Amino acid sequence: MRKLSSARMLRIFTAALACLLLSLGFASALTAAEKAKKKIIFIAGRRSHGFGAHEHKAGCMLLAKALQQGMPGYKCEVYFEGWPKDDAFDGADAIVMYSDGGGGHFANRHLDQVSKLSDQGVGVMCIHYAVETVKGKAGESFLNWIGGYFEAHWSVNPHWTANFKKLPKHPITRGVKPFAINDEWYYHMRFRKDMKGVTPILSDLPSKDTLRRRDGAHSGNPHVRAAVARGELQHVGWASEREGAGRGFGFTGGHFHWNWGNDDFRKVALNAIVWVANGEVPSGGVVSKSLSVDDLLANQDAPTPKNFDRGRIQKMLDGWNKKGAK
Repeated sequence: MRKLSSARMLRIFTAALACLLLSLGFASALTAAEKAKKKIIFIAGRRSHGFGAHEHKAGCMLLAKALQQGMPGYKCEVYFEGWPKDDAFDGADAIVMYSDGGGGHFANRHLDQVSKLSDQGVGVMCIHYAVETVKGKAGESFLNWIGGYFEAHWSVNPHWTANFKKLPKHPITRGVKPFAINDEWYYHMRFRKDMKGVTPILSDLPSKDTLRRRDGAHSGNPHVRAAVARGELQHVGWASEREGAGRGFGFTGGHFHWNWGNDDFRKVALNAIVWVANGEVPSGGVVSKSLSVDDLLANQDAPTPKNFDRGRIQKMLDGWNKKGAK
């Protein structure tokens, strides 16, 4: 057998090491690419409030399109003909629910299924009325999934302009600038005890005018009146984490469909979807193009009224997004 020279052995060793390092680097790149891929399930509720409000299908489709613009590796599936079949959730990284809530919340009939998915690390996000459910097993499930929920005779649902002057440092606020916007911002949520695992993201102190209605299941109660009188900030957007697995986000805005045209309002929701899916929110947040009036009119449940004031909506968009897309 011919003996290899030291120099030849060194060349062979060097080549083998290079191949090994290259393969490790390739595997690392594949792992990073796989991590960048996410499957998001949007579940939209049925028709609700009429043109321009509670546009669950149009809102989900709009957010799904915007998310895929900023996160090309994300696969978004939007369901709006009832609750998806079980196999739709195979491989899902997050579930986004945008629907009517309360006793008729469609998730109330699927608590065990969503809880099982959440226990496996699937993120859960609820938008606007979808944060409301009933006390008992449903309420406890929502506390587990997203950290808080709208509880009748405790929480309230007034229309008011929330001014988010200061945003916390969190992946969900990346690239989001302070903003103010009028919506039906529910507040005085029922949160987990001691806010365990819950991080407020959007907070403001409502004026006393938001409690001018009489006490009722959604309008007012002694608890919320006392909290506002004490000057307690009210959290209308919050992130939650659970020990072991599972992230959640509650977002009480989303009554007015036009508000998705506000770049910062929309970016909070997009960043939150990425975060609950255990994705990496870009340093400047999820980038999506600023929306036009036509973008906002697309896929709405109700036809556009003849007296629709396009100019009023365009004026709002121009005022919100003076610097264009963020």
